[in-house]
Amino acid sequence: MTDRDILFKAGTVITMDPALPNLAVGDVLVRDGRIAAVGAALPAGDAEVINAAGCIVMPGLVDAHHHAWLGVMRRLMPDVDDLFAYIDVVAERLGAHVRPQDMFTSTMLTAAASLDAGITTIVDACHSARSPEHTDAALDALDASGIRALHMVGPAMDKGASSAHLPGDLARLAARWNASGSRVKVGLFGQLKLDWWEVARGLDMRILTEFIGDLAQLGPEFAKPGVLGPHNLFNHCTRVPAATWRLFADAGVNITVNPRSDALFGFDDETFAYQVAVDHGLTPALGIDLDTAFGSDLFGEMHALFHQQRAAMRYRRFRGEADVPAPIGVEEVLRAATVNGARAAGLEDRVGMLTPGKAADLIMVRTQGAAVFPVTNAIATIVQAVERADVDTVAVGGRLRKRGGRLVDVDLARLAADAAASRDFLLSASGHRVDLFKSAA
Repeated sequence: MTDRDILFKAGTVITMDPALPNLAVGDVLVRDGRIAAVGAALPAGDAEVINAAGCIVMPGLVDAHHHAWLGVMRRLMPDVDDLFAYIDVVAERLGAHVRPQDMFTSTMLTAAASLDAGITTIVDACHSARSPEHTDAALDALDASGIRALHMVGPAMDKGASSAHLPGDLARLAARWNASGSRVKVGLFGQLKLDWWEVARGLDMRILTEFIGDLAQLGPEFAKPGVLGPHNLFNHCTRVPAATWRLFADAGVNITVNPRSDALFGFDDETFAYQVAVDHGLTPALGIDLDTAFGSDLFGEMHALFHQQRAAMRYRRFRGEADVPAPIGVEEVLRAATVNGARAAGLEDRVGMLTPGKAADLIMVRTQGAAVFPVTNAIATIVQAVERADVDTVAVGGRLRKRGGRLVDVDLARLAADAAASRDFLLSASGHRVDLFKSAA
């Protein structure tokens, strides 16, 4: 880690800023935690020089929806396709026994894995705020990890959990975490509780709702002026009625989709929520959703988005529909994983592009791997070829969180031991049995 200026030298630069051209060979200068300059042959001065030759330098990825508290339950239910069976295991059985220390460990594990995969910002959708102490543990983990985060506080899913501390605890949390410039901030995972929304809006918080059209609906009270707006994040948004999409579009809400998770649970259909959002002029972002089936990387989500959109649109075309949207391109996919995610998190003025003045949240990705070279299209290389192992360097606010392919200031051996102990405690306390070689839905 360094407080000196850093110059990423002679890399291929993807800015994601339409006003700032990409560079086949260029430099990125970081000063005081911000992007100071992007250009060719920048003077190094007394900056620490990181050789970016043979690498792509680009904005850090933004994971716009992730339940970080499920970190120690990795691959617990890889084949599940029943939402309520999933809730029974992760919430009613294991979740009911989560302690603040388990919350800390899971959140730290998810954050570390995210940074390792080039994710510099995460929207942490926490539907397990069992107490103020649980929330504090999650926020302390995010802060200690070094990731940029918007932690969305929501009641625990299991029926026996109390939510008496909500929404009242939001004021305390806002006072502690939501100062201007804070790397970790707090919002509300409020579902459709309008009285809770009013508290959150009074504190200038963003509001997250998981929304599946055949499981929930918006009543007429949500169409009143000022209820919906850019402060809202709606996740999944599958099988949503046309009238609700028009309401979303008119209000300018943020849409996040989880390509792998939505397919896993069978939430989506051939209309494809990402595309419906785009058709309504919205800018959907990507989220990983959960680790109970997947890993903490957005490369998998980008792969899934590209192929699912094309499959869905071609199905509609072959079925004979007219005016079917065009197949998605790699630049649109990368925008969903950077710029659109930053906008969903309310951070578009700070992250998502390599623009001078924005926070230095950036990654350097190696292109020398056997599955990667030669690079003939830089954006396609990021979207279609590289993986977490190719992420060499990660900076958040100019602080190096990964360097030379290794996480900085993370004791992986201790984290692994803590994660195993937390998982084993939850399995023992709940009586839930697992088999190392068999998957249970």
